[in-house]
Amino acid sequence: MIVDAHAHFLPGSYPHDAPECFPRMEPIADSSDLLLVFGQMRFPAKQVFFEAEKRIEAQEASGVAAEVISPMPPLLRYDLPAADGLALAQHVNDVAAELSAHDPERIIALGMVPMQDPDAAAGELQAIKDRGLAGVEIASNILGRSIGDETFLPFFQEVERLGLAVFVHAMPAPIDRLPMSAMGTYVVGIEGMYSAASLILGGTAAACPDLRVSFSHAAGGFAMSLPRANYFWGGSWNEEPRDPERAVMPDDGPSPLEYARRFYYDSMVFDRRAIRYLVDLLGADRLLVGSDFPAMLREDPIARTLRSMDLPDDQWQDIAHRNAYRWLGR
Repeated sequence: MIVDAHAHFLPGSYPHDAPECFPRMEPIADSSDLLLVFGQMRFPAKQVFFEAEKRIEAQEASGVAAEVISPMPPLLRYDLPAADGLALAQHVNDVAAELSAHDPERIIALGMVPMQDPDAAAGELQAIKDRGLAGVEIASNILGRSIGDETFLPFFQEVERLGLAVFVHAMPAPIDRLPMSAMGTYVVGIEGMYSAASLILGGTAAACPDLRVSFSHAAGGFAMSLPRANYFWGGSWNEEPRDPERAVMPDDGPSPLEYARRFYYDSMVFDRRAIRYLVDLLGADRLLVGSDFPAMLREDPIARTLRSMDLPDDQWQDIAHRNAYRWLGR
């Protein structure tokens, strides 16, 4: 049984009276696909993005038992006016609920909220739960501000109170130290690291011990930076007993690695050697299967690399499906 915990959807249409800043889905000549038009973006979307029957067919073809679907990241436009951002989120969430209602066991949906207005975002969470959605997707930064900023703590506290899951999707933001060609590669890794580290350093992880958060693409470079952070905290290599004389930034709280092992990470890192490192450092009980489908093609069959690694059965079952349901609170 395999749960794909990182898959995306798009609405097939938007209200006719929607604000001009809303996305549009335009027909493509001689095709059943639709073109997403959103600001400067032009993205051809196959039917599987917005038709539940096509999703189930794709699951069957790939050997997927269930998908956790979240809005395509370009919909997370925090630069929209707050009222328009809320209206867009509500429409997308209605579509998410409709897709999930087709087969709630196989299509598990996450919604979205207008994080540019943290109060409105927190206020929409109850409606998300009432719609039957499992949680919410947010971007790794909110208009350049880290998600661990204290501004967003009340939002995460409300997520925790309601028992919802959070999926943090790396959202590239242009930086002047790398070319635009790096946005989908190196910058995604940087963004993942920033977002996970900010939840620890900003105090959110400490304040919300029961928060269930997953990061796309294993939070990028986060895992490679953790041993150094742990050394600064405790002064020892290899998680050996603390050596206060060597600690550069000691404190009495949990170690960075302890905090990191509260989070979940999809294992879509494209190399079995990277997955082995994640298993060794963070634990097989922290990893999920992810594909980015249908924005990216799944391995054929799903999780082909994971299947090839000869993981102990308990580890395989955790990664294949059990961790996903733990993250979702099911």
